[in-house]
Amino acid sequence: MTVWLVVSILALILSPLAWLRPSRKQSEQMSLRLEGRRMGLAMQLAPQQWPHWLENEPPSPCPQYHRARRKGRADSWCYWQITPGVWWNQWREPCEDQRLAEAFARLPATVYKVEADSRMIALYWSERGDKSVLQDIAQVLQTLA
Repeated sequence: MTVWLVVSILALILSPLAWLRPSRKQSEQMSLRLEGRRMGLAMQLAPQQWPHWLENEPPSPCPQYHRARRKGRADSWCYWQITPGVWWNQWREPCEDQRLAEAFARLPATVYKVEADSRMIALYWSERGDKSVLQDIAQVLQTLA
């Protein structure tokens, strides 16, 4: 009887330690983030105000992967993926720039937004997928940077 009492007390004491262990989803996210860093991408959770016309509102804060742009790039733009393969700007106009459209075609359906300014290019992504998806994202960001 005392053995069961000691075992149950130990189980009661050690059970909160199980809460400290990351879930499978958190482990996969951390693995993707570390792999992205190895590929030269920076990552942060960025708060966003999404347009009201998006059908499914992405999370806020949202994972943002970004990299610096090359010197001399002064163009700035921002596109949201409405449905897989359909990209609109803030005025709900489709992407007509052929270079951007070709790059966006290589992105997965789980990318919400891609934006660029003179300093950096950023991509907002749900972090769903494997390392091959991350390689596609890194390649697109490198092409557009």
